Amino acid sequence: MEYILIFISAIFVNNIVLAQFLGICPFLGVSKKIETSLGMSAAVAFVMTLATIVTWPIQTYILTPFGLEYLQTIVFILVIASLVQMVEIVLKKALPSLYQALGIFLPLITTNCAVLGVAILVVQKDFNLIHSVVYALSTAIGFGLALTVFAGIREQLELSNVPKGMQGMAIVLVSAGLLSLAFMGFSGVDNGLKVLFGL
Repeated sequence: MEYILIFISAIFVNNIVLAQFLGICPFLGVSKKIETSLGMSAAVAFVMTLATIVTWPIQTYILTPFGLEYLQTIVFILVIASLVQMVEIVLKKALPSLYQALGIFLPLITTNCAVLGVAILVVQKDFNLIHSVVYALSTAIGFGLALTVFAGIREQLELSNVPKGMQGMAIVLVSAGLLSLAFMGFSGVDNGLKVLFGL
């Protein structure tokens, strides 16, 4: 039941973009079309889960035992950047079709603060490895959901008659704020599930 609670909480209640405001750059920049948002979501899900699997043991077995917690951010950034480069090289050689599909999204993930944020959050929440992987995957799904829903809203806005003063980034930011408020409606779900499952 803990896994279900982590899953629902990471996707809806504590959405990485709409509640914690991490990963705003791709959220605003890549969300113009649903196809590009789906590609970005898949790439983020892959890298976020892989980065968590690699950074958790580094924190647990190297940084914490040797009192090097102050190096966490630098080490995690280096690990994430290295992972993205290695994944890009392997995909280019082994799976060129998938590499073409992900295209420009892989290099963009290197600068996505949501990936680094999740790696740090699993340490702060004191999760074990399995909980960390479930949290990372759930957070990636939540990121993808927010990105895809927002892309759909933006595609609809292109067809709407928006007042001249609100056109462009103004209506995009207002729409993002309203979407964030809509996701706040899920905040009671977290407590309800805890009561229901006795956690």
